[in-house]
Amino acid sequence: MANPEDELKPLPKIADAFKELANTIHSQTPDHAQLELGPFSSACSLVSPLFRCLGIAFKFAELDYVAKVDDLMEASKSIGTLRVMVDKDVEANCVRKAGSHTRNLLRVKRGLDMVRVLFEQIIALEYVL
Repeated sequence: MANPEDELKPLPKIADAFKELANTIHSQTPDHAQLELGPFSSACSLVSPLFRCLGIAFKFAELDYVAKVDDLMEASKSIGTLRVMVDKDVEANCVRKAGSHTRNLLRVKRGLDMVRVLFEQIIALEYVL
């Protein structure tokens, strides 16, 4: 049974997941660094509860983010790394097409950036007050 307190504290899980991704990248040689799509999309899926914390104004952003992460998770069943995924979309000339994995990756990145900036501003505001 899930601990209800864990659901109220997603930040440690998110931090651990992204630290693990960073450790994976840093343990590889720079020229051959590969990020596996499965662990990346799993880490990204942990961020969606933060959108809920932002209220109804961010509901559309949350739905869009979750759909894009779900696409990446589905793609991870047949594609090993982010690099391979992007290379396949480049070969298929569909990088800029709606629904392509690479475009969905861009949307997920933007969602992560948005949440990061919002929470940085909240933290900065708390220091000012």
